[in-house]
Amino acid sequence: MTRSALRYALHRITEHPDTDVTFEAECLWCEWQATPSEDSAAVDVECMSHTGRSGHKSFRRLRTSFAMVVRAE
Repeated sequence: MTRSALRYALHRITEHPDTDVTFEAECLWCEWQATPSEDSAAVDVECMSHTGRSGHKSFRRLRTSFAMVVRAE
């Protein structure tokens, strides 16, 4: 007969400390895309500039990060 010992540990998910967060945006009306950046404000300014030039007001914004699961302490 084999005995098993079950052990439960709490975990949490967090951003990986050795990576950066990247922000991107693309226009929903045309093929325009903002330059990816680690600064969200810079991407927002590019979107507002695109709106001023084109009149397009709708964008898809993306925030990319890498995550890891660690034990909760």
